[in-house]
Amino acid sequence: MWINSTLKLNLDQDVVDTFKKYAKIGGFLFIILGAIGIFFPTFMTLGTLIFVSYLMLFAGISSATLTWMSNRGDWAGWLKSLLLIAVALYMIFYPMDGVATLGLLFSFYFFMDAFGSFGLGFSAQDTKHKWVWIFNAVTSFVLGVIFLIGWPFTSLWLIGFFVGISLFFDGIALIVGGYAIDDLEEDTREKDAIHNVEENTTKKDKE
Repeated sequence: MWINSTLKLNLDQDVVDTFKKYAKIGGFLFIILGAIGIFFPTFMTLGTLIFVSYLMLFAGISSATLTWMSNRGDWAGWLKSLLLIAVALYMIFYPMDGVATLGLLFSFYFFMDAFGSFGLGFSAQDTKHKWVWIFNAVTSFVLGVIFLIGWPFTSLWLIGFFVGISLFFDGIALIVGGYAIDDLEEDTREKDAIHNVEENTTKKDKE
């Protein structure tokens, strides 16, 4: 099995080297951004709002362009485009209301994640690990409640705080992933060396 892993690793060595390089760089950048979000959550909230707003604006314009070029009579396509553009412009020109809207979206996401995790946890055949799903469900439910308590005022710092935490741990995961590939390559080289020695020993024994 490890021989196949070695073959794949050799074939994709350039991809692996590129991933290692940018995973570590990206990881450190994510950690810095996450720390900013944790210690200065209001700035991260506004940054998230700007990013989401312009992303929705770009999506709305792209959708409208595609509808114009493919099927100008598609009212559903025009409606989706107009809604995306309208919501994006509303969030850009009324940022405080946009932050409140993002807070509701976050709470909705956490509640949906909680219900889904509860369903998976109670329907899981493997009772040994179902506590993981139930723990995730309880955590998501609590986060959803936290977003609703004090809404819309708490949204101004909660969004940035949680985005900061997410970026911080994503950064750690990227760095760990980059160094894990280093360990995997070292382990693969050791196994290759052992395999070559065994092959040479077998040939000598046959001779």
